[in-house]
Amino acid sequence: MLSLSAYPIQNIELKNRIVMPPMCMYSAINGFVQPFHLTHYGSRAIGGVGMVIVEATAVSPEGRITDQDLGIWDNQFIEGLQSLVQEIHRYGAKAFIQLAHAGRKSMSSATPHIAPSAITFSEEYEQPVAMDIDDLIRFKQCFVNAANRALKAGFDGIEIHGAHGYLLHEFLSPLSNHRDDNYGGSLDNRARLLRELITDVRSTIGKQAVLQVRISATDYDPEGITPQDIIEILTPVKEHLDFVHVSSGGNALRRIDLKPLYQVPFSKTIKEGLGLPTIAVGLIHTMEEAEAILANNEADLVAFGRELLRNPYIVIQAYAKEKDLDHLPEPYLRAFK
Repeated sequence: MLSLSAYPIQNIELKNRIVMPPMCMYSAINGFVQPFHLTHYGSRAIGGVGMVIVEATAVSPEGRITDQDLGIWDNQFIEGLQSLVQEIHRYGAKAFIQLAHAGRKSMSSATPHIAPSAITFSEEYEQPVAMDIDDLIRFKQCFVNAANRALKAGFDGIEIHGAHGYLLHEFLSPLSNHRDDNYGGSLDNRARLLRELITDVRSTIGKQAVLQVRISATDYDPEGITPQDIIEILTPVKEHLDFVHVSSGGNALRRIDLKPLYQVPFSKTIKEGLGLPTIAVGLIHTMEEAEAILANNEADLVAFGRELLRNPYIVIQAYAKEKDLDHLPEPYLRAFK
């Protein structure tokens, strides 16, 4: 099966093409890794996935979605994250981390909640403070510092969260960015912060880690961003990226026609438009679906989200079905012979 084949990237090799995407667990205490996280991520590594992406981890206290998010804004978090990396590595998976700032969608008790413009996401959220240039400088430094801490913790890769209506997506979209300076207005201006951040993070980590970005390919709004916009946004910095993780929505309350594989066409469009490897995600439920996505060259890796919450062992079950028992944890072999 193509989905079970190894995938080399930079100086690492994924043992297969199945990814656990970042899914917020809201189980941290004061930003710190808890025993739950070790069990949660370790069990998916035992289950055979090639890449585990740790959930959105905040680069600053006010950048948390909730107070129960993981944090990486201080060196005190490195030890716990290092334990998490070791647990993932113990079972043969590669460990990635998603670095994030929630922007106007933060419900953290830490303030101020910041955004490109003082536009509230919905009635559930308070009005954010529009960022000034000093805020932008601080934000970029927070991200670079977080990337350094991720390296110290031993992560194999870093994912910049530019999707789902959080801060970087807010800058990209005209629905949430009404600035009139160099970070607003034209698409190039709205893309400036993400491009600068990608360049700065790559400069910081060099080739020590894989670098990818998660994007929302569309706002599902005629006035919002489109897949072609994403291609234009990322083209000037694509030499710094190893993957584009393709999702959609989250920056405006719009109806989305949710159905299996609904985001896969976006992955194909961006893969072809940028000439970069992509990760497809979004209501993908079976190994057969993953196999078809890869065979049709719609993505290079496939992420199971909710399916891995339901069944952490979907990948080793696929290995067993292929009679490839060498990839099964030895204590589990008796279940498949």
